[in-house]
Amino acid sequence: MILKGTRASSKKIKIKQSKITPVQLIVLGYFFFALLGAALLSLPIALNPGVQISFINALFTATSAISVTGLTVVTIHETFSNFGLAILMIYFQLGGIGIMTLGTLMYVALGQRIGLKNRIMMKIDQNSTSLSGLVRLMLFIFKIAVILQVIGTIILTAHFYLNYDYALTTAFKLGLFHAMSGFTNAGFDLFGNSLQGFPTDYFLHAVIGILIILGAIGFPVLMEVKSWLLKQRHRFTVFTKVSLITYFALLVAGVLVILSGEIRHALAGLPWHQQLSVAIFQSITTRSGGLSTYNVSLFSTATLTFFCLLMFIGGSPSSCGGGIRTTTFAVISLSLISLWQGKSHVNICRREIYTGDINRAHGVFTIAIVLVLFPSMLMLKLEPFSATAIFFEVCSAFGTCGLSTGITPDLTTTSKLILIILMFIGRIGLLALLLLPYQPGKKPKIHYVKERLIIG
Repeated sequence: MILKGTRASSKKIKIKQSKITPVQLIVLGYFFFALLGAALLSLPIALNPGVQISFINALFTATSAISVTGLTVVTIHETFSNFGLAILMIYFQLGGIGIMTLGTLMYVALGQRIGLKNRIMMKIDQNSTSLSGLVRLMLFIFKIAVILQVIGTIILTAHFYLNYDYALTTAFKLGLFHAMSGFTNAGFDLFGNSLQGFPTDYFLHAVIGILIILGAIGFPVLMEVKSWLLKQRHRFTVFTKVSLITYFALLVAGVLVILSGEIRHALAGLPWHQQLSVAIFQSITTRSGGLSTYNVSLFSTATLTFFCLLMFIGGSPSSCGGGIRTTTFAVISLSLISLWQGKSHVNICRREIYTGDINRAHGVFTIAIVLVLFPSMLMLKLEPFSATAIFFEVCSAFGTCGLSTGITPDLTTTSKLILIILMFIGRIGLLALLLLPYQPGKKPKIHYVKERLIIG
C-alpha cells in the first residue's frame, strides 16, 4: 500500500512538473537567483566591517545585478567586501550572457545531451526565433564574452596602474570589475560617482564605450561579423542589417540631440573635445550601459526626456541590453511608414517582414508603454520628486540602463519594489512576459464570423 501511494504521489508530481512551461522555468530561474543573491549579499562576509544592509536593499542590488541594470540604493565600494563584489560580478555574467548560456556550457562540459525543453529555454533566454544553431550560439556567446572581458580587464588594469596612483592589486580589481560591468552593460562602478571622476580620460571612455557597444549590439550580430571577417560569410542577414543600422542611427541621433540641446546649457564652459566626448559616451551608455562621465541631473528636461526614449528602446535582441530592443523599434517605425504610404506590407532590405513579427512588435510596444506609464503614475503619488526624475527612473529600470538623476537611494520601499519588478521584467523580456501564462496545446474550439471595425 505504501508503494502504491508513493507511485501515485510521484505521478502527481510529474504531472505538475509537466505543466510548467519553458518560459515559466526561465522566469522562476531568474527569480530564484535574485532571491539567492539578496541572501548572499546580506551575509556579513559580503559586507564591509560595520556595514549592515536591509533585505529590500539587498534584493534591489541583486535584482539590479542579475538584470544588468546598475541602479543602486547603496554605494557599492563602501558597502560590499571583495566577496560581495565577486557575487555581483558573477551575477553580471548570469544576467548579461544568460543563465542558459552557462547552463549549456555545463551540459557540454559534462557530455550530456541537450533535450528539446532545454533548447526551447535557450531560445527564450536569448530571444531567438529558431531552435537551430542554438548550442553553437550559446558556446559562441560564452567564448566571445570571456575573450572581450579578459581583453578589457588587461587594458583597464594597465591603464589604472600606469596612469593613476593605484597599486597593482587595486588596479586589477578596478579593471576586472569595470570591464565586466561595461561589457555586460551592468552599469555598476567602484568609484561612487560612476566615471565622473575621469572627465577628460578619453582613453578610459573609449574602452568602456566600446565594451558597452559590443555587449549591446547583439550576440548573433557579433557572430555574423566574425564569420564575415573570416571570409566565411559574404553577406549579412536582414536581422543583422536592421540591428546595426538602427543601433548606430540612434547613437548618432543621441550625439546630435545632446550637443544641440546642451552645448549652451549643461556643457557650457567645457572645451569642445570634452563636450564631444560627453555627447558620444552619453549616447552610448544611455541605451543600456548605465555608466556616465557627466552628472545626468544637470541636463535639461528636454534632453532627459530624449534619454528616456533611448532607454525605452534599449539594445538589440540577444544582447546584454534591455528595453523593447532596436528591431522592435525599427519594425514599428517601418510599419507606420508603410501605413502612411498606403501599403499593406512592410519591406526592408528587399525582404518582406512577417505579419506575425509586426503584430508581436506592436504588442511588445503596447505592453512596454503600459509598464512605463502606470508605475510612473503610482510613484508620482508616493514620491516628492519631479515627474521628470520619476519617469527617468522608471525608464532606466525598464530598459535595464541604470542611469539616475540621484533619487534612487531616497525612494520609499514601495517604489523600490516597483523598480525591482521593472528590472526583472526588463531582464526576462516582454515576449517571455506575454507568454508566461501560455499553456501549449490549448487552441480555440470555436471561430466566430469575422467583422470589421472602424479604426482611427
